[in-house]
Amino acid sequence: MHEAVMRTHTTILAAIAAFAFGGIVSAFALLPVPLVGITSAPHPGWHEVRWPFPMDQWGKGTAYRCAAADCGTEITVYLRAKIGFCNCTAGMTDDADLDRISDAHLFGGTPYPQAPGQTVSVAWMKGRSRPFAVTSAQGDATIVSIGMHDNCDALVATALLPRGHLAVAEPVVMEFLGSTSVVEWAETTLGL
Repeated sequence: MHEAVMRTHTTILAAIAAFAFGGIVSAFALLPVPLVGITSAPHPGWHEVRWPFPMDQWGKGTAYRCAAADCGTEITVYLRAKIGFCNCTAGMTDDADLDRISDAHLFGGTPYPQAPGQTVSVAWMKGRSRPFAVTSAQGDATIVSIGMHDNCDALVATALLPRGHLAVAEPVVMEFLGSTSVVEWAETTLGL
């Protein structure tokens, strides 16, 4: 009789353990799985605006603006592809490579580096980012020049923001560049 009671207790404990384990597994299955390097959508404050620069050998790009209320400071990001204008084997390995493909000249004035460049990664692309101070007819500003490559093609992003707001803006810009809408734009523009 004692052995039958022990088997019943063991069966009940096994059933409780299986039920509890199943609940834990189900709870983990409901947790969202983060996508590394790609966010599902850009920060809700980003809105597409008109490309303000005249046509040149690289054509027109696309531009997005985020108001200070949404992004901590006003930021405008200008994006365009430069097909066949990147080192096909190494990509962008130093600041000279980034400066060569940069669109900093579009803003007038003379850009002055604020810091050495750093490596960046957006989706499948690798590249470099470097902040510059610029004084133009519009006043003092900071531009962040970002160049990424896909084989021989470059994707150039230039963020324009008020001087002194780099620490707030840089992470917001990188998050925006990793968003699904920008990544899909890059894939379409680069013909992937």
